[in-house]
Amino acid sequence: MKTTDIEEIEAAKGAALKVLLHNAHGPYHGLPRTAGWGYPEPYTRDLLFSLFGIAVSGDQKLITSIRKVLETLAINQTEHGHITSLVHDKGDRGASDTTPLFLLAVGIFRKLTGESDFLNSAVLKSLNWMEYQSPSDRYMVAQQPTSDWRDEQWVIGYGLYVNTIVYSYLRILGQHERASLMCKEMKRFTITEDVKHRHVHEGLLVRQKPYYAFWSYKVYCSERFDLLSNSLAILSGIASPSRAAEIVSWVEAECAEMMKRGDLAVNMSPNFFPFVLPGDPDWHKRYENYNMPGNYHNGGIWPFICGLYVAALVAAKRYKLAEEKLVVLTGLIKISNDKSLDFGFNEWIKAQDGKVMGQDWQTWSAALYLYAAKCVEEKRTPFFDEIRED
Repeated sequence: MKTTDIEEIEAAKGAALKVLLHNAHGPYHGLPRTAGWGYPEPYTRDLLFSLFGIAVSGDQKLITSIRKVLETLAINQTEHGHITSLVHDKGDRGASDTTPLFLLAVGIFRKLTGESDFLNSAVLKSLNWMEYQSPSDRYMVAQQPTSDWRDEQWVIGYGLYVNTIVYSYLRILGQHERASLMCKEMKRFTITEDVKHRHVHEGLLVRQKPYYAFWSYKVYCSERFDLLSNSLAILSGIASPSRAAEIVSWVEAECAEMMKRGDLAVNMSPNFFPFVLPGDPDWHKRYENYNMPGNYHNGGIWPFICGLYVAALVAAKRYKLAEEKLVVLTGLIKISNDKSLDFGFNEWIKAQDGKVMGQDWQTWSAALYLYAAKCVEEKRTPFFDEIRED
């Protein structure tokens, strides 16, 4: 890595800490903000993802702020163990990923602090809630459309993203037998024939492709590529080392082709592709306003996901490529809507032209940059190394 790149990364790390400290105290019960100005609310999933970067930052003020997030979520937990979508709001329910993320975040926080029984009662209730989220009463969990972080994109049934989080929390909380059984279930192939035979259970592997399906349910599935989920599959060890290598090679080859076609303006993978186009079977009319090809959830470039992809490259031992992508990501997080900012840490970027489209100083954009930088520096993936070894 060039000296100028190293200097720029160090400057970006300092800026990321500045963003997180600025956002650590917001207007809702003193809980952290989701973004510096645009999102004052404490959105649960954003703040729980931010724990990855906060945990490796060593900053005690940030660690204290995330402790408050976890403790407040436990207080506002529903009677049956579900975790709300806004940290402070008991009535904002229905997300499919907040409870799994809570369990994973508590597991990481326990490792960080050594408090092995931290929020034990809340954890037990949430584990019980999650066991009831499987329609087949087995191990993979299902969800309703637009109930995970993609509030403008349909995921039906067994979504890869949520199930990678479930697998990860099972491992970090020591529930290894259930995690192993779940992994076996995920590694079955999706069912592509019209007839689902009795006692045949669908999985999330895609035939003749290295990555995992976006979602699967009975005889239906989506084989579009989801970067966040597949990065988590690599980080958690769901993907074997050989499959992880194949996924990475496939992603880089596909992105190179997208750049040739003009569908991608920067050397970083979109969150999702091929883009859903008007007229495709999975196109929804509402996408015209919120989710056009290359935008938002339909192929936008999200810095927090890019940070996890860099970490996945480290997990796959693609250290040089991880360095290169960290340099690209450093360039992306500099771009902002507010031109007075040296580092924007924007929410998301349009794939076709590289323009920022979301809010500046996004908490999870800054936090996952810190996590990615730590992974590249140390050639390891804190907390996930242990999950893979288990």
